[in-house]
Amino acid sequence: MHLARTIHFDESDTLVYHRHARTGEWAISGGFEFSNWSQADLAGKARQAFANGWLGLETFGRATLVAVTRIEPAELERLTEGLAQHFMQVYGAPGLEAARTVAAEEIAHMAELCDEQDANTLLTVERELTDGGVRERFRAIKGDEAALEQFAIHATDE
Repeated sequence: MHLARTIHFDESDTLVYHRHARTGEWAISGGFEFSNWSQADLAGKARQAFANGWLGLETFGRATLVAVTRIEPAELERLTEGLAQHFMQVYGAPGLEAARTVAAEEIAHMAELCDEQDANTLLTVERELTDGGVRERFRAIKGDEAALEQFAIHATDE
């Protein structure tokens, strides 16, 4: 089974998100965080998290890029339990079993997205707020397609 870990090519995530994910955290889309948002919520760093942020499953911070990699069943169980606890503490889930069910579904959605990809494929997410709710689009960047120019900012002395 595959899942994704956060990856950073520079320090930009530390600047654009209120809370940034650490490099190497397992990650999911985390779009549930925005399910009751309106246009008024889309400002500043919150807008960036909404528009392009993956949710790290340790810090619950955001990252712009994730890379697909293999996950072991024991790690998957630990992530599910941690996300379930997060649902209870932050979102007031009615009980641990209900929270585990939803956590498992969120992680399964990410695993399904990752299982279609080769290891080391980079993934991006793009969200928009529509009348029907949050719409997510995912993009895969294969290792041989990724060039440094896609991620680096080149500066000049001018």
